Amino acid sequence: MSHKARVVITDYCKGDLAPERAVLDDIAEVVAADAHSEDELADHVTDADALLVYHFFNITRATIDRLKRCKVIARTGVGYSNVDIDYARERGIPVTNNPDYGTEDVADSAIGMMLTLTRGIHALNSRHRIGGLEWDHVSAAPLYRVRGRVLGIVGLGRIGTAVALRGKAFGMDVVFYDPHRPVGVDKALGIRRAQTLEALLSEAFVVTLHCDLNDETRGLIDADAIGKMPPGSYLVNTARGSVVEAAAVPSALASGQLAGAALDVLPVEPPGDDDPVLVAWRDPAHPAHHNLILTAHTAFYNEDSLLELRRKSAQNCRRAILGEPLLNVVNGLASD
Repeated sequence: MSHKARVVITDYCKGDLAPERAVLDDIAEVVAADAHSEDELADHVTDADALLVYHFFNITRATIDRLKRCKVIARTGVGYSNVDIDYARERGIPVTNNPDYGTEDVADSAIGMMLTLTRGIHALNSRHRIGGLEWDHVSAAPLYRVRGRVLGIVGLGRIGTAVALRGKAFGMDVVFYDPHRPVGVDKALGIRRAQTLEALLSEAFVVTLHCDLNDETRGLIDADAIGKMPPGSYLVNTARGSVVEAAAVPSALASGQLAGAALDVLPVEPPGDDDPVLVAWRDPAHPAHHNLILTAHTAFYNEDSLLELRRKSAQNCRRAILGEPLLNVVNGLASD
């Protein structure tokens, strides 16, 4: 090519761009827009040959209409609900994602949260910090071993499958609900399939969520669904915040319906100080103070996985600029 292309990182990633430049430097200039809203992005994208998109805001028609020579919108993550993929297709712009990103990391986080809850680690650490408890095992009661108990997985994609294998290693009775998985996947993995969500909820000691956010799953785990779980069970969400009606969790903890919960994701991030989940979590008098784990959408994160993500996303931009076949196109404009 006669001139260097231009690759724009829309948000989140700034400062050291060495991972992207190591992949693209011979053919493209890499710049970080460091935008915090779509409006802030407007002046950066007109001459972009490729966009690397994180998660601070949505890429709508407004931005896509500004793209005069863009060859790919590369979503640096698994989900792509923040990109208008249909309109990008109308404009002839492929949208790609990284479907294997964070598979082992989110699975490890979900299992870690499960063990931290079911072994009483978080609750005991929280209570003893305050003081006034006897320094013995009675403070943790009642706890139950996970071996032989039902681990209910909602969504058996890459991450859900990785969780299933980890659950089996702990000797758990792994059951999944995912109407989109083909017949026989349960036999291949040596786990059980629940025909309905209600069936899974009714027997699960731990429910862990690993499904996409869409019209089918939005609000899937609400107060009614939690009420179908056995009293004293546990809920873990490392999927998408809006899959769970988060406001129902504190009351379920207060009633004992849930013995514990761990939420890595919330419907609104970051949550406001008046968010009912945060209010209960911060209140020493509320059971959520000791029995709820909140993390700031970090289940995917470690330095190794982030570096891998950045390199893979940049490689798809390179393919687009060079006219090579793209990987993981999600809007039907090219095949892998």
